[in-house]
Amino acid sequence: MTGPHARYRRAVAIPAGMAMAMATALAFLPNTAATAADVAPAPVPADATRLSYVVNVEPGHGTSAYVKKAVGKAGGTIVTSYDQIGVIVVHSSNPDFAKTIRTVRGVQSAGATRTRPLPSASTGDLGTPKALSAAEVARAEAPAGQDPLEPQQWDLPAIKADKAHEKSLGSRKVTVAVIDTGVDDTHPDIAPNFDRGASVNCASGKPDTSDGAWRPGAAESPHGTHVAGEIAAAKNGVGMTGVAPGVKVSGIKVSNPDGFFHTEAVVCGFVWAAEHGVDVTNNSYYTDPWYFNCKNDPDQKALMDAVGRASRYAEKKGVVNVAAAGNENYDLTSDEITDPSSPNDSTPGDRVVDPSKCLDIPTQLPGVVTVASTGAKGIKSSFSNYGLGVADIAAPGGDSTAYQKPKAPATSGLILGTLPGGKWGYMAGTSMASPHVAGVAALIKSTHPYASPALVKALLYAEADATPCTDPYDIDADGKIDAVCEGSENRNGFYGWGIADALDAVTK
Repeated sequence: MTGPHARYRRAVAIPAGMAMAMATALAFLPNTAATAADVAPAPVPADATRLSYVVNVEPGHGTSAYVKKAVGKAGGTIVTSYDQIGVIVVHSSNPDFAKTIRTVRGVQSAGATRTRPLPSASTGDLGTPKALSAAEVARAEAPAGQDPLEPQQWDLPAIKADKAHEKSLGSRKVTVAVIDTGVDDTHPDIAPNFDRGASVNCASGKPDTSDGAWRPGAAESPHGTHVAGEIAAAKNGVGMTGVAPGVKVSGIKVSNPDGFFHTEAVVCGFVWAAEHGVDVTNNSYYTDPWYFNCKNDPDQKALMDAVGRASRYAEKKGVVNVAAAGNENYDLTSDEITDPSSPNDSTPGDRVVDPSKCLDIPTQLPGVVTVASTGAKGIKSSFSNYGLGVADIAAPGGDSTAYQKPKAPATSGLILGTLPGGKWGYMAGTSMASPHVAGVAALIKSTHPYASPALVKALLYAEADATPCTDPYDIDADGKIDAVCEGSENRNGFYGWGIADALDAVTK
């Protein structure tokens, strides 16, 4: 991982056989009531640049003419609105737009979704995978009943998915949506299980349903395609096998071409999933540009409010939301964390935050399943965030082979997944742990088709294999403690309720 502008915080590039280089790397405005007539048309400087905003109002019955008029007078243009959750997406070149609209009666919160003008500036991609060569794929051999690359997937037996597949591959009536950088549905391991009707491009903040809009561009990250294969790569004699190879998978693209996951796109993604028959969402990202969104900052509070409304709406519609815990080895229950990476779309700088008040969204939102990562030895990955009461469950996300080497015939401590263009490759991160749990949740939903999200989550935690704290935790064996685990065997900061169990998901 490189400097503070680095983008993919849920997947990390770890050279196989080498130690991993870890990147570790507010003003309050009173919301006084005003009438629309009180808001004078906003003067806009000649050199002003457009930003995107979310304006949060009371849900239901459409955006009132009163608020629409106020948005216009404040120099804003409504791009779209999600009336069911009361979130309006607005573009404005008025630098005082948010401050002005917050004073309008009926507006509950409002804030800029970025700190740079539209479109966002480009940043580097940390999720670059180690792709398998054509020769490596051709040489792959597997026992009868396994896909060719399955012997390299140490992660499947780690959660008993190989045993689960002898009982069930999952139901075709269950769909897992990959809210991410896009999914290449033409991949031979993904195409058999792809759900086009539940796929969309939400990068602009409103749905684009044109054919193939959910696919990543040639220069865009393969992250979402890798995640999709981990969840539902078909058991078809080709390539690899997913955790739930019999369920459907969809692509909800929420990152723009520069790799940013902005609030309006994430809101669109959750609402789309809620209204298109999705049973589980996987969220291996954080919402840009703030790694942590602080409640005492009016912009960040609005972003938290908007994404929170969308994720709750999805859950009320029957969706289980699963998210990656993050890759900085942060204790998310500590008194303070120094965040060097925010805002990542302009000029980040060190800021000290209280993680109980400044949240990583969506993973720390109420109701979301927060997933920590384990390596090939079954202990916390060197990079995985953790925290008692924050990490709900753990699953394989990989680690440096130098730290956690898998048993033969597997050779890499990273996680194998699908890549665009019909390829396969290794990645690591809590980005890779989260889809394992999403796949197990899909198997639970397949076994219990009428289970509510609350019941699916309860079964997910109850069926997890309790895993005691790793104490002391000195992952690089340098004699220094790298993280401190708190809690009991049944629930602790490293593994939550335990490591996900796919066999129990299909038999209990």
